[in-house]
Amino acid sequence: MLYYLFDFLEKTYNVPGAGLFQFITFRAALAVMLSLFIATVYGKKIILLLQRKQVGETIRNLGLEGQNEKAGTPTMGGIIIILATIVPVLLFAKLENIYVIMLLITTVWMGTIGFIDDYIKKFKKDKAGLPGKFKVFGQVGLGIIVGATMYFHDDITVRREKLDVPHQVAQNASNDFYAEEKTLLTTLPFVKDNEINYEKLVTWMGDDYKKYAWIIFIPIVIFIITAVSNGANLTDGIDGLAAGSSAIIGVTLAIFAWVSGNVIFSDYLNIMYIPNTGELTIFIMSFVGALIGFLWYNTYPAQVFMGDTGSLTIGGIIAVIAIAIRKEWLIPILCGIFLMENLSVVLQVSWFKYTKKKYGEGRRIFRMSPLHHHYQIKGYHESKIVTRFWIVGIVLAVLTIVTLKIR
Repeated sequence: MLYYLFDFLEKTYNVPGAGLFQFITFRAALAVMLSLFIATVYGKKIILLLQRKQVGETIRNLGLEGQNEKAGTPTMGGIIIILATIVPVLLFAKLENIYVIMLLITTVWMGTIGFIDDYIKKFKKDKAGLPGKFKVFGQVGLGIIVGATMYFHDDITVRREKLDVPHQVAQNASNDFYAEEKTLLTTLPFVKDNEINYEKLVTWMGDDYKKYAWIIFIPIVIFIITAVSNGANLTDGIDGLAAGSSAIIGVTLAIFAWVSGNVIFSDYLNIMYIPNTGELTIFIMSFVGALIGFLWYNTYPAQVFMGDTGSLTIGGIIAVIAIAIRKEWLIPILCGIFLMENLSVVLQVSWFKYTKKKYGEGRRIFRMSPLHHHYQIKGYHESKIVTRFWIVGIVLAVLTIVTLKIR
């Protein structure tokens, strides 16, 4: 909203300094500062409100050290992340931008699903919460919305090939000097040109195969959103792990979004130029600021837990951002922490069932899953586990950036 106000002031009254709001970097800096302020200052008020409402965490006895001390800690703290993300975006972003609209829908959609789950657990005293099938329906629904928007919306395009204009002109050019494509092209690391087109997967459908590419694209989007949101949900098991890991991922995605939406830098780095994605930098930096502000209260010993309200939301946001900037095939690297947590559960359950069927008793690969609990059982303090997972996350983030030039 403030973007439109200052744009009006500059164009109508030529107010000094109003032009700063035209710069994405300036608005992104304001967004991260405001989100930090909201999460830290108003976050405390929300925590006190949750305490008054007695929205405390119920702890299952898993035999983990310090586990019982967490009983009664306020949960549903994901509300802090959601509010601290949305408010700066509404103030500083271009709200007609389709990518910003898509991320706002994602935040509210996944936040609502998580909130309902937490509400049932805490206020209805039902430990099971929202039935799993409804969570899946919600994730599938969001996947259909995002996939259909990416496929059908006219403002979502890729521009790769420059038109035949002088180099000096192109360096200072607007988007007009790039040929526009409505395509499902995306980034694929470790291959020539680092690109793949989903449309090529349906060439067997005949000459009009491009019309039917959504048949394979939308299910892929659904799978990615479901996998990442569930991965974030599983990672939220010890103080600060999910929020800190997500902040690292968010900063990396902000770099990708800004570079991909910039004519000169995308050309210099030889990566696909995606018009209008630069505006996502404001959303992502607001998201990162909210996560860091939330960490102020969520680091060990946590004063608040994010609950499914937060974990499902941050997973959904990360997945949709990656899809929007066409970096979804980098998720296994960038979101390696989420992937490890997911795989540890899948492997543990699968191996237990297999060995029980074959040997009559279930056997385990890990002492406990998800993976962070395995290290807790081994005697590592949760602060050390979280710090080391963050370090791994930073290494994976750097590796993700490096993959753009590995072909």
